[in-house]
Amino acid sequence: MRMQNWTLGEAFAVRSKHHDSIKALWETKWRFPCVKGVYPFHDGSVEDFDEVFDYLIKNNINDAYGDAYTKAFFPTCHSLTKQAEAANASNNPSQASSLYMRIACLYRISRFPIMNSAVKWEAFEAQKDAYMKATSGWVDPMHEEIIPHIAASGADGPTIPVYYRTPSNATAENPIPTVFLLTGLDGYRPDNTQRSHEFLKRGWGCVIAEIPGTADCPADPKDPKSPDRLWTSILAWMGSKKVFDMGNIVAWGLSTGGYYAVRLAHTHQEKFRGSIAQGAGVHHFFDRQWLNRIDDHEYPFAINPALAQKFGYSNVEEFKEKAKKTFSLVETGIVHQPSTRLLLINGTHDGLMPIEDSMLLLNHGSPKEAR
Repeated sequence: MRMQNWTLGEAFAVRSKHHDSIKALWETKWRFPCVKGVYPFHDGSVEDFDEVFDYLIKNNINDAYGDAYTKAFFPTCHSLTKQAEAANASNNPSQASSLYMRIACLYRISRFPIMNSAVKWEAFEAQKDAYMKATSGWVDPMHEEIIPHIAASGADGPTIPVYYRTPSNATAENPIPTVFLLTGLDGYRPDNTQRSHEFLKRGWGCVIAEIPGTADCPADPKDPKSPDRLWTSILAWMGSKKVFDMGNIVAWGLSTGGYYAVRLAHTHQEKFRGSIAQGAGVHHFFDRQWLNRIDDHEYPFAINPALAQKFGYSNVEEFKEKAKKTFSLVETGIVHQPSTRLLLINGTHDGLMPIEDSMLLLNHGSPKEAR
């Protein structure tokens, strides 16, 4: 196999320090964004995480795929839940909301990098419960709706859980422009507080859906065409709600979700005013040579096991061997089709989604925009 000269350069072969241990992860990579309250610690508090990571470090719990990692978060979550319930009982909904946000953030990190056990699913269910309690008092709250998957086929599930949020002036007589947000490998519906705030500030609505192979998404992860059916069902539901301006819908896919933002820009060209693919891995991403190195890059943990599960493979080797032929948007011909307006966002230092894929897209199909 010919070795590709990746734009990432020498960093392609470098193992990041944070992979040495949970202590290294916390001290060299994660505590700083936690202090700042930015991804993946938005809505959280560093004092909560200091407590949890102190326990993880002292007990040498380094495997995030294991239940011991997830269970380490539960005592802090349970303690904060009692405080939130007391705040509600004392008629202090603002304090309760803040506490539930902290709880939801803790559960988010506890279920990283993917739900591969009953314990991690327990954490996700608890996260959703805490998050909806936290948002229930907002002026324009987050809503959940379980919608029928009218286009379901094969191994797809029958219903699709979505979150949505609209400004109070959205009506059938005044439908609003809307962002259709496609989540990623580990960021799901209850992980988009600030984004939804920004959308509403601009008078937009948002609909948030999970991608195949993650969280509650019912689409068959093994079927590369299952997302096409998924979007068809969600768009039909959006049209039935009347409050979304169906002529002004823009998709935004984040990280692994960027792949689907590119795909739907082609498969549902006439349904979207535009699509934003942030960090999309659509072809070279599936190269064995690339996949062989990304466990050492910037993701907090080894990422290949999560990706293999997400794309419906039984193990990492099967994923590396078969995924490119099945899911590459070049191999399957998707990128040769016309697309809606498509904005590609990525950087040359991205060690998970190669910049080569954004560059490749510029040479296929309709003209694209890139940043």
